[in-house]
Amino acid sequence: MKHLIPLLAFSFLIGCDGEKSNVAPSKDSPEKAASEAPSERSPKEATTETKPPEAVSVNPNLKYEIKGDAVTITGYDEKVSGALIIPVTIEGKPITSIGTKAFYKCTSLTSITIPDGVTSIGDEAFSGCKILKSITIPDGVRSIGEGAFVSCTSLTSITIPDSVYRIRSYAFLFCTSLTSITIPNSIDSIEESTFSGCESLTSITIPDSITSIVGGAFSNCTGLTSITIPDSVTYIGYEAFEHCESLKSITIPDGVTNIWEKAFAYCTSLKSITIPDSVTSIGNGAFYKCTSLTSITIPDSVKSIGYQAFSSCTSLTSITIPDGVTIIGSSTFRNCNSLTSITVPDGVTNIADHAFMSCSSLTAITFLGDAPINKNDIFKESSPTIYHKPEAKGWGVTFAGRPVKLITEKP
Repeated sequence: MKHLIPLLAFSFLIGCDGEKSNVAPSKDSPEKAASEAPSERSPKEATTETKPPEAVSVNPNLKYEIKGDAVTITGYDEKVSGALIIPVTIEGKPITSIGTKAFYKCTSLTSITIPDGVTSIGDEAFSGCKILKSITIPDGVRSIGEGAFVSCTSLTSITIPDSVYRIRSYAFLFCTSLTSITIPNSIDSIEESTFSGCESLTSITIPDSITSIVGGAFSNCTGLTSITIPDSVTYIGYEAFEHCESLKSITIPDGVTNIWEKAFAYCTSLKSITIPDSVTSIGNGAFYKCTSLTSITIPDSVKSIGYQAFSSCTSLTSITIPDGVTIIGSSTFRNCNSLTSITVPDGVTNIADHAFMSCSSLTAITFLGDAPINKNDIFKESSPTIYHKPEAKGWGVTFAGRPVKLITEKP
């Protein structure tokens, strides 16, 4: 059953027939106080009018629902503004949850105090509260719902207690003023787009309890300059750090096996990155437009490099392709216009279209094996000379339109 604690004159708190209202009163009716002079009341009457503590509501402007012995806050009176204190009990029953969209698009509240008895914060509970500057999350809260604080653009900091075991996707999406946040050790995964668009967040510490950083978790955190990923992390998802334009360096822990699609795309300040031997694949566009990246060592454990993996890394001057790679994907090194030379291992059997397109500084490519299958436009707008071993097979006088020479003729 849904209830409303309305913002009304307190004279209506008790019905005309004398039955108790479903609204928890916070003080005596002002009309009643005005109509009875203090001298007209007996001491006995004054004593008996004291309300029991469980019937007192700190703020009477909340909608709620009672199920069994628990209360869920479902909404609020939109006329209320400023600071809101949610009471511990309503109708003598504890408030245990903030419901789905309870304060959705609230544009009048600047701070909200959540009582200790609350254990869950529902999906989009505070989404769109654009002037909300502070909120308490008490010990005892177990979960924070999907999109719970989306676009709380005035929220600057938040402390998440150790009792929270799950923060669902998009929880702090576009909290553009958020400068600091704690992630408790009780969390094991940073879910999809949890902190995406938190552009004022400059640094964050990820606890050792985290094993996975899911897609878009920190994407568009344009102010993020440093982040430490603990060894406990084994999964870094697609677009996890995409558009972290101030991030200068990052170390990928040993347990990670795949760098997924666009994981570090558009990290334009990224100058160095360490890829461990555990990594077996680098996904499509993984380092796309990392324009400050000058060199990178890919470990021998890597077997595949995806489409556009290093495309438009305009400062990249050198790169080592590991022996286990068999295919160089489409546009993998496209627009790497500072790359001067590259060595292709003997295991490569196929080079896809535009792989070295617009590498304007590329003068030499050394192939250690037989001539791979290729597309004619792999060197479009590039002019390297191709070098190969004398015993290698399949080589002619040209390869994909470029002149071919023996490796012994290399300057």
